[in-house]
Amino acid sequence: MTDSSALAPLAPEDQKIVTLARSARARNQVPEGAAVRDETGRTYVAGTVALDSLNLSALRTAVAMAVASGATSLEAAAVVTGAGGVSDEDRAAVRDLGGPGTPVLVAGPDGEVRETLTAG
Repeated sequence: MTDSSALAPLAPEDQKIVTLARSARARNQVPEGAAVRDETGRTYVAGTVALDSLNLSALRTAVAMAVASGATSLEAAAVVTGAGGVSDEDRAAVRDLGGPGTPVLVAGPDGEVRETLTAG
């Protein structure tokens, strides 16, 4: 589900997670970068994991990092990708921790948010 507010200016805390996701993607030279913000404002940043024995999207990796660090909820998530969108599995991971209304900002490699989805 697309939220029309995707075209509105981002709040500073949302711009921050988009910027962090973009940086992770570029720094690690991976297909995707992601960042999530937990209920206390802490952020967790990750890139795509592609090993012979383990493959995780950047967003699922960021959610896993939040859980492993003790987060109990998510306020928002962002993914920077050259792909067309976010998988159902990625949205499910955000929903599991943040609930169905958690916003997922989807940005292109240039950092421009293309759409805002809900984890729902």
